[in-house]
Amino acid sequence: MLNEEADVSRVDPNVKDTPSLIASDRVEGTRVYGADGKHIGSIERLIIGKQDGRVAYAVMSFGGFLGIGNDHYPLPWEKLTYDTQLDGYRIDLTKEEIENAPSYADDDDNWYNDNSRRIYDYYGVPPYWM
Repeated sequence: MLNEEADVSRVDPNVKDTPSLIASDRVEGTRVYGADGKHIGSIERLIIGKQDGRVAYAVMSFGGFLGIGNDHYPLPWEKLTYDTQLDGYRIDLTKEEIENAPSYADDDDNWYNDNSRRIYDYYGVPPYWM
């Protein structure tokens, strides 16, 4: 039998967003728009540092059909700006510029270890670990 005090202290998993905070499951699936205002893709997942809890990347996916064959592009979180008018994120690049960015396949387990610096260099922002 559960302790009533423990029940009271439980956190509601359906936390509502605040003006400055959003739950990760609400970020996943959010559309990303380019500098030209055109829809590029959607956030598929967030990559979070185990030790510091900082968002390192938002992985954007596009291409493919019904989720099969999508291309995956890690975007430094700092490159994304939430646009309330679009109810999505903006990035200061076009789809064509993103297509030339570092990307990976689902089956490449060491990709982040080998390419983290390359991602930040491509987007011209300091790495999250600095």
